Amino acid sequence: MRVVVIGAGVVGVTTAYYLGKAGHQVTVVEKEPEAATLASAGNAGLIAPGHSFAWASPTAPKELLRSLTVEDTALRVNPFKAPGMAVWGLRFLRECNAERAVKNTLVKLRLAQYSQRMLDQIAADERIDYDDIHEGILYLYRDPKRFEAGIKKMKLVQEHGQMQDVLDADGVVEAEPFLAPVKHKLAGAIYGVTDSSGDSVMFTHKLQAVCERMGSKFLFGKGVVRLATNGGKVRAAMLHGGESVDGEVFVLSAGVQSPRVARTVGVRLPIAPAKGYSATFPVKRKGGPEMRVGAVDEELLVAWCRIGDRLRMTSSAEFTGYETTYTEHDLRLIRKLANDLLPDAAEYDKGTYRACNRPMTPDGPPILGQAGPDNLYINSGHGHMGFTMASGSSRIVADLIDGKKPDIPVEGLTLTSRP
Repeated sequence: MRVVVIGAGVVGVTTAYYLGKAGHQVTVVEKEPEAATLASAGNAGLIAPGHSFAWASPTAPKELLRSLTVEDTALRVNPFKAPGMAVWGLRFLRECNAERAVKNTLVKLRLAQYSQRMLDQIAADERIDYDDIHEGILYLYRDPKRFEAGIKKMKLVQEHGQMQDVLDADGVVEAEPFLAPVKHKLAGAIYGVTDSSGDSVMFTHKLQAVCERMGSKFLFGKGVVRLATNGGKVRAAMLHGGESVDGEVFVLSAGVQSPRVARTVGVRLPIAPAKGYSATFPVKRKGGPEMRVGAVDEELLVAWCRIGDRLRMTSSAEFTGYETTYTEHDLRLIRKLANDLLPDAAEYDKGTYRACNRPMTPDGPPILGQAGPDNLYINSGHGHMGFTMASGSSRIVADLIDGKKPDIPVEGLTLTSRP
């Protein structure tokens, strides 16, 4: 079949890969000049099934209310910049009870675990090096009470197959000697033994080359204005400038732009942009142990890892509409973490910075599978876990297109199987 994939982030390109392997004629349409330039380029670099917890939780409403008056909250909303979020916000609040939080977390965890296996398989089959490090991830705590709460919280994913160890400060240093100078600041950590990290841009570009060798075409600088239908099916993607791309099946993987495109055929996708901040610094060579283990500070919710000779750090989820501006003030959590725990890790005066919008669903899991016209499929809404979930999501969507039963249950992932 002729399949048109809209979006060339890590999700769109992995979708093209699986469809190409299945023998389909694939065309990928992307409005940016190259693959993986937006959310895929600004992520933390973590492949973290161990951090699959749904953002919609019993504590989230209080955190959002605090963000109106307190600056240093990890989850923030600006009602003046995001006035159109009322419906999405009500759906989010509906998910903020303990029962739904557990259900949504387990849906995300199931997908993330499967996706990590698919990512490893792609890398092995196609011999893709993406500066990946398979040394686990540390979920760090500085306050003993928060640490105790974190241990209880993490039992949920541990009970469902996620390998994690509880470490005291000495154990943290044993797992990551680079943190020895700040051991006195740490209460301990949950060590996600099987979690990993890597460069999603490098991975996506190398996988694009694999797709092109299989015959897939990539059209860059071609934004989709709308989908054209006839007889209850999508017939073409209409592009800026009057061009069009015909196909027999269409896959929408356009991140935060997916709802706009879907609305042109009457499909409502509950996806909102959550802005995050990203900083990348050259690693400082000082002759001591190299940083190996990615980490998340569970107090500031700042994540980091080493990607080759660079240190990547990310922070915050701010609902401010579709804008991606930032100021020095917006980077304060990253600066604070760097000063507190990683003062000698990088050349902080040589950083590059960006803000990007992550496509968030109210309940947390992405939206996969058929929606609206019977030849339109969705692969979007992965939030801050796009790299973690991309490979598994794309394999599932490719299987659904081919009429195959996916390897894992899709309940809670399709548009029709969620409330």
